[in-house]
Amino acid sequence: MSATGDGSARPGAPASAEGPGTPIHLRPAREADVPVLVPLLLRLKRLNEEFDPLLKVRDDADEQARQVLHANLADPKAIVLAAEGVGADKDKVVGFVRAVVRERPFYVPEHEGVILDIYLLPLYRRRGVGEYLLREISAALKAKGAGVVTAEFPAQNEIASRFYAKRGFRPITAIHARSL
Repeated sequence: MSATGDGSARPGAPASAEGPGTPIHLRPAREADVPVLVPLLLRLKRLNEEFDPLLKVRDDADEQARQVLHANLADPKAIVLAAEGVGADKDKVVGFVRAVVRERPFYVPEHEGVILDIYLLPLYRRRGVGEYLLREISAALKAKGAGVVTAEFPAQNEIASRFYAKRGFRPITAIHARSL
């Protein structure tokens, strides 16, 4: 995955978001990245907890995050991309995106790419990097056969809702919950 400053791909070139924002290098995550990805994933889940008490993070969330990431890295229907900084943050993972392809047995297109998590450290936000991650994960999901891409995030997360809406996403289903 790679991009030039104008968003066009250059085969074989390292991926980076260039232009007015802080550049990053995007690559497939590896098993060796799991210890660095776990705290980033947990930061996102703890942020989600602020939106709704039904998203309370479990006491064993560290171990659960490790298991989920290891399973995703081994799953051919899953994609985990690591975003590394450049310059002073060279080789430091500063964000990630995690997605899966799942079947839609009743609908066309038959395969849906689901963005489960997208997270960037605050320094890398609002610089076009999130949009770049979205473009790259969408392309990777399409390459795995997805005909539609969706994003899952807390209903009360207005920042995420605006981010996706600005890029052409719209609600198609809703999940309603209550405690038992």
